[in-house]
Amino acid sequence: MADHKRTSRWRLKLLAVDAWVDSTTWAGWRAFSRFWSLALDFSGQLRVRGKLRAVFELASEGATLGTVGFVGLLTLAQPAFKATQGDWRARGDYAVTFQDRNGAVIGRRGMFLDDSVPLSEMPPHLIQATLSTEDRRFYEHFGIDPLGLVRAVLTNAKAGGVVQGGSTLTQQLAKNLFLSNERTIQRKINEAYLALWLEAQLTKDEILKLYLDRAYMGGGTHGVTAAAEYYFGKSVQNLTLAESAMLAGLYKAPTKYSPNVNLAAARARANQVLSNMVEAGYLTEAQVVSARRAPATPVPTSAGTAPDWYLDWAFDEVKRIAPPGDRTITVRTTLDPAAQRAAETAVADMLRQYGAQYKVKQAATVVLDLNGGVRAMVGGSDYGESLFNRAVYALRQPGSSFKPFVYATAFMNGYAPDDTISDAPITIGNWSPRNYGRSYAGRISLRTAIAKSINTVPVRLAESFGRGKIVETAHALGINTELKITRALPLGVAEVTPLDMAGAYGGFANAGIKTTPFAVLSAKTRAGDVTYDRARDEAPPRRVLPEDIAYEMNDVLSTVVNAGTGGKAKFPGQMQAGKTGTTQAYRDAWFVGFTGWYACSVWMGNDDYTSTANMTGGSLPAMTWRAVMEPIHAGLPFKPIPGVAVPPDLLKQMPVAQNATAPSLPSPSPATLTPAAATVVDELGKMMSRHLAPLAGGLPADDRSATSDEAAADNIAVDASISGRSSATLDGIAFDGALEASAVR
Repeated sequence: MADHKRTSRWRLKLLAVDAWVDSTTWAGWRAFSRFWSLALDFSGQLRVRGKLRAVFELASEGATLGTVGFVGLLTLAQPAFKATQGDWRARGDYAVTFQDRNGAVIGRRGMFLDDSVPLSEMPPHLIQATLSTEDRRFYEHFGIDPLGLVRAVLTNAKAGGVVQGGSTLTQQLAKNLFLSNERTIQRKINEAYLALWLEAQLTKDEILKLYLDRAYMGGGTHGVTAAAEYYFGKSVQNLTLAESAMLAGLYKAPTKYSPNVNLAAARARANQVLSNMVEAGYLTEAQVVSARRAPATPVPTSAGTAPDWYLDWAFDEVKRIAPPGDRTITVRTTLDPAAQRAAETAVADMLRQYGAQYKVKQAATVVLDLNGGVRAMVGGSDYGESLFNRAVYALRQPGSSFKPFVYATAFMNGYAPDDTISDAPITIGNWSPRNYGRSYAGRISLRTAIAKSINTVPVRLAESFGRGKIVETAHALGINTELKITRALPLGVAEVTPLDMAGAYGGFANAGIKTTPFAVLSAKTRAGDVTYDRARDEAPPRRVLPEDIAYEMNDVLSTVVNAGTGGKAKFPGQMQAGKTGTTQAYRDAWFVGFTGWYACSVWMGNDDYTSTANMTGGSLPAMTWRAVMEPIHAGLPFKPIPGVAVPPDLLKQMPVAQNATAPSLPSPSPATLTPAAATVVDELGKMMSRHLAPLAGGLPADDRSATSDEAAADNIAVDASISGRSSATLDGIAFDGALEASAVR
């Protein structure tokens, strides 16, 4: 009975709640209906007729769309506002001073800040030069300058190109403080909202002071105070008008207009800044005459040209490996200044002498020791024109320089260098790769096939053991990019970087021990605490190829230089081994090789993937490789390549190498040999005779039928995927079908 009464009470309560909800909803709807009716009656009295109606209709629609757009943009900008959390003023990047392998300072990267000078003590002409050049309406706008943006659009349209930017000084500061330099719509949206946020948080003078302290001024310096000391050897308070104009000219392109890189360009830019000051009304033409007639001159520097591409890459490595804590550190690198000069000179000279002839504009090279330490790096033809590091980030097809990974895989699957295989037409589905000139040599050795860069042989080998194993070998040796398994993979239809190729070939030279490229040897704080030491903090390198396989690869790769397509890379005093590579339509040309001391890769091509003038890897890249490596080896004792028989002319230097190399060389034989030892020596002599045959008199007799013109031997990898077979000739290269993943975009 009690339970029944309790249930009845709950039912009554629920009914009361339901009744209240119903009545409240009904009453609320009636109230809203009355309000809406009154609103419509009132708005009806405000109706505009005639010509003004169109104006008000457009304004109304614009307000509606603007509100929706504002909300949408605000939603997109939410990630940017997260960057403002915490003490954003104190936030900064690493400030790194780089030393070469000998301890000499070679450059700086990061945020070297000096905000010790207040805005009131800075020269008025420095502030005026900055505002007249970067943002004349700085004290008038609210962080975004619509008038300035319109003016920039009109000026650029009139000039037929981008000659004036529309970003305000506040927007530039927002980018420097919180964002990257990527050119995307998302970044511009974030920049605009952060500029509004900065204007709401700071005064105009505070924004200007932050900009002057944070702007990158080139040479690893940030801010006008540090730049005044770096370029002119004086405090910012003592800058002259001409010096202030030169510093203000650096904001736009600190590398291009650096007086230490191009004094003429820096002075021309400073002259434009002086004109801006006159146009903005800060000075008269008479007041800037003396600065025009006596332009600023930077203080002499003994540092010379900085290895900028190397420093950029090393800075990225520092940010990856440096522990949290003190961000102002000194880093000792693996850079060898002499090797760097040799690499820069070789690339510049070769492009200057032969660039027009071969229609090639860009090149990249990496030199590393066999422990992986990068001794030199050149990422392009001119750092001032393009900061993009092609040695590290350019993904290009390797062509035949990829074939060593195929042959190494073959040797690990039971093949030997002197095994013979058929060089004959082969068809896989609708794809028929062919050699240069559509010629075939019949039965040839693998040694000859790689020396003459035959196409059908690596394709036939890959079919016997599977293309997936080639990818495993390449990745194990140090190729870090994705390698798609296609039919043309054995011919180098893939994407690699010069840095990875140098490291991978270093694994061959290192007798199968992986050679991972690196830049940083150690890092220490201002207090002298060592925060990173490679020998202490990194695991020892591991073996990725069996030693006997590495020896076989070194042997056949030495044949490429001594009796194959890489003859132009050979220089006296050391042994060389390597491989040429040329891609479809002569877009990319490579020579990658090594000595007993160093490994080096050279790539040449064009950024827009246009074809060169029939440039093969055995031509200009091989010549450049020699121009890089020969001076680096000057004065070094002879050091053999593991697994390669020493030529007679270098054999007499073997005792010198005994004390100069880390791996120990074979000890001299005893005066009296046991019968077993005599048998071993006899077999060793026969083996050396076979290896020395290519050096003494060309290829062995059974292989001489495969010889071909060296300039034509760098075969071009082409893949086909369309159904049905068709034949064509592209730039003199015969192929069947259409291309399949053969062009890098």
